[in-house]
Amino acid sequence: MGGMSREARLNAAFVMVADTLTADYDVVDLLHTLVRECTEILDAQAGGLMLADGSGQLHVVASTSERADLVEVMQLAAGAGPCVDCFTTGSAVSVPDIQASTEEWPDFRAAALEQGFLSVHATPMRLRGEIIGTMNLFGTSVGTLNRRDAAVAQALADVATIGILQERIAAQSQLVTEQLQRALDSRVLIEQAKGALSHSGALSMEDAFVLLRAHARNNNLSLRVVAEGVANRTLDLIPKLAAAAKPGPVR
Repeated sequence: MGGMSREARLNAAFVMVADTLTADYDVVDLLHTLVRECTEILDAQAGGLMLADGSGQLHVVASTSERADLVEVMQLAAGAGPCVDCFTTGSAVSVPDIQASTEEWPDFRAAALEQGFLSVHATPMRLRGEIIGTMNLFGTSVGTLNRRDAAVAQALADVATIGILQERIAAQSQLVTEQLQRALDSRVLIEQAKGALSHSGALSMEDAFVLLRAHARNNNLSLRVVAEGVANRTLDLIPKLAAAAKPGPVR
């Protein structure tokens, strides 16, 4: 896309993200591609992307250079910097002249200047009220993004957020599907075990289930494990039934 105009590159970036919503994709590759495209479209010299984990701690997940990666890691270690403030407040943070910011974020300032960066613009990655990270653009000259460029950065951060949340939803959906299938498989095993107990011990199906459940509870086992043992004949509950009174309903 090196020969494309700015508008064409921007359109291509949005199309790329739209494609991820309808097909399998690598979310990490998507984030690297987006931060690279945003950096080039907005004429920044480096870019990075941070995401929060389940406990709300930020981590660097994508960057266009080792220099940007180092600056972001430094401010995460210090727990302070424009990118951290952007995540905390949910609002964009722009520092047009890092060298002049003598009072705020001394560790970030030192690291950024050492790597040759003189300006930074941090954009929140948000969807409605949820802030999941920040996209950060670094410049080697003094200056800030104009209103139009800041809007472009926010739009690209927004579509990246949609892509990430889409991946999370898909993962959660897969988990629910797997849990449902396991429940169905367990039900089949339980029915098989009930049938085996009913046949071997002259029990009703209801009493067979009571016996399965009582053994599971008394031995701190899952009902599935007990049912599987009875079904594959590695667990025999009939002697236990003969040694005890006939079980009543579980309350």
